[in-house]
Amino acid sequence: MILLSPLQHLGRAVLGLLATIGQVAIFAFDGLSHMLRPPFYWREFLAALLQIGWLSLPVVGLTAFFTGGALALQIYAGGARFSAEAVVPQIVAIGMVRELGPVLVGLMIAARVTSSIAAEIATMKVTEQIDALVTLSTHPMKYLTAPRVLAALIVVPILVGIGDIIGIFGGYVVGVQQLGFNSASYLKNTADFLELSDILSSLIKGAAFGGIAATMGCYFGMQSGRGAQGVGQATKASVQAAAVLILAANFILTSVFFSS
Repeated sequence: MILLSPLQHLGRAVLGLLATIGQVAIFAFDGLSHMLRPPFYWREFLAALLQIGWLSLPVVGLTAFFTGGALALQIYAGGARFSAEAVVPQIVAIGMVRELGPVLVGLMIAARVTSSIAAEIATMKVTEQIDALVTLSTHPMKYLTAPRVLAALIVVPILVGIGDIIGIFGGYVVGVQQLGFNSASYLKNTADFLELSDILSSLIKGAAFGGIAATMGCYFGMQSGRGAQGVGQATKASVQAAAVLILAANFILTSVFFSS
């Protein structure tokens, strides 16, 4: 029995993980179905657009700008070893648009928005506001989850597009002001190297990451335990789950788009 105990714990953990994956999948499909059926709560939707989109712009912009600048420095330093410094504009552009832009925006949304959604809904559960919604014949999934997930699906790709532009601009500023690149040549190399497929893949990743971030916040908020400790645990679990799923989804989507 002593030898079997670790296997029992491992099996219990695996079964618990599979059960959680199933519950999240059912929750996501349930939320999607409520998005497609009336009524729709426009006030909640517009508030979510403001919270997820406009109020996230400063952190997204600063993160993208400094990442683009640091990427330009790193590529220049690495390329100097092989006399390939001229590739800085092209690699900054493709690095930001294909990978760093969507992933960094997704992780910033997970840190800022997922935690906020989870804490808000968990607090509503603790204070029995969700029970009050049910009493008033208002479905919590339709009122709390559907507007937030739909807002994230719409606005996060826009944030990703803005983040890509700002990140490339950060690389441009560093390349021209610090590394001595010609301004017109830098912009021409950037524009010539990017393809429509790169931009589309970036925006699709943004939609996927936004959906993941909002869904995880709503799910763990709904599953929160009672009391302040339950709110804290729900918030922490939502951010962890969103970050891991965003990175996993990025790998899968990159494999789909660029496997050839």
